[in-house]
Amino acid sequence: MELLIATNPDADSSLPYLLRLPLGNGLVFRTSGTWPRTKALYCHPATLEEWPAEPEVVERIDLTSCQRRGAAIDVVAARQRESRSQLVYTRARGREMVFWQSARTRKQSRPGVRIPTARAAGIAELEIVVDSRERYAYDFAGKQVHITRRALPCGDYGLVHQGRLIASVERKSLEDLTSSLLSGKLKYQLTELAAMPRAAVVVEERYSQIFALTWARPASVADSLAELQATFPTVSIQFCDNRKLAQEHVYRYLAAVHTWAQDTLDTAGSLGAEPAFEAAPTQPEPSTAEIRVWARTVGLPVPDRGKLRPEIRQAWNAAHTRGSAAPKSVD
Repeated sequence: MELLIATNPDADSSLPYLLRLPLGNGLVFRTSGTWPRTKALYCHPATLEEWPAEPEVVERIDLTSCQRRGAAIDVVAARQRESRSQLVYTRARGREMVFWQSARTRKQSRPGVRIPTARAAGIAELEIVVDSRERYAYDFAGKQVHITRRALPCGDYGLVHQGRLIASVERKSLEDLTSSLLSGKLKYQLTELAAMPRAAVVVEERYSQIFALTWARPASVADSLAELQATFPTVSIQFCDNRKLAQEHVYRYLAAVHTWAQDTLDTAGSLGAEPAFEAAPTQPEPSTAEIRVWARTVGLPVPDRGKLRPEIRQAWNAAHTRGSAAPKSVD
């Protein structure tokens, strides 16, 4: 049983994909994405005849379940992450509409608080640089923001002052945060961020959800995160409940850095008059707890307590040499 995503052959359509569900002879929808990762996707019902005879399939998703339940179709993918979603039939503007949503996008669309509209730090228009490799980037809709896209040396969102990148923010979902913690990738990212005058990591989830993880040991994740924060105290790690609030924090954080730069750097006359910023710290040695967590994720047997065998540390060093550091996340 498969869910199929194919390219919409109608080049003039604003919905570039066709979605086919294995219900009956098949249900076909035009839609704007391949999975509701960051927002609910509008789905326009289509006839079975609109499915091409030779479709250009861009994604095949194995399903464990696809069932209609009242006004919704429950879709469960045969994978560990991003496995559950729903197609919900509703009425809006006097007509029937279908939206494809996941539990995350439903929660993020209703954060439970009213997002303020006031300008951050009173800035008429804040210039934010978005990394060109960032997928599903924040659009800062409704904010007084001008966005420029270009490759950033670190982080996903940045602030430039007097031609120099002075702040960078790395965005993480809880899944990305956890996997990068366990693989050691996050330590390299924080090493790069720590070289910036100002830097932060925003997590699109509550801190409490670490302890609800089922595919990683919560205590090990929490310990590794605390160790990194202690190692890199200049890079704040902020848990922001959901995507909307994380975007709000990024906007207001970069606005605050903008004000700091004007008050501190401009007062000094130029960046050259400002005392030199701290260089990035040298790569710290991994802790025993960190190596133990990594070893378990790659299937190496390690004891719960005591010293690690030399070959375990050698395996860590071989997998985490500077030359083999993983590329920057584009999630």
